[in-house]
Amino acid sequence: MFPTLTHDPDMPSAFTWQVRIYYEDTDAGGIVFYANYLKFFERARTEWLRATGVNQQALADSDGAIFVVKNASIDYHAPAKLDDVIDLTLSIQKLGGASIQFLQQAWRGDTLLASASVKVGCVDARTLRPRPLPPATAAKMRPA
Repeated sequence: MFPTLTHDPDMPSAFTWQVRIYYEDTDAGGIVFYANYLKFFERARTEWLRATGVNQQALADSDGAIFVVKNASIDYHAPAKLDDVIDLTLSIQKLGGASIQFLQQAWRGDTLLASASVKVGCVDARTLRPRPLPPATAAKMRPA
């Protein structure tokens, strides 16, 4: 369950992170509770940042920049269940001056379970006001 970073011209900065579904992730019906996909997608973005060489704590300490979710829209397609291993994918749809628009998906094999459009903003750690992405960080987010 290690991350892989791949580059695909149709999906810049494509990334996959694998997770197993645990009992704590499921609801009374034995399927993944819908809100847990937000947590899974957050983990995938965090692991993607690590894989690109961006350390969020160092970014906050040195540049005073942190990331916050501005908007998330999720569609659910099929259920995941206890012990399933799912692949969480992400790609950048748009890299702006102070924000990143992601397409994120959860897959079990060839079955799409959930898809989300997530907009993340870069803000000043003290004021929580929007600020530009640090240039070195933005460069790491661009496809090779």
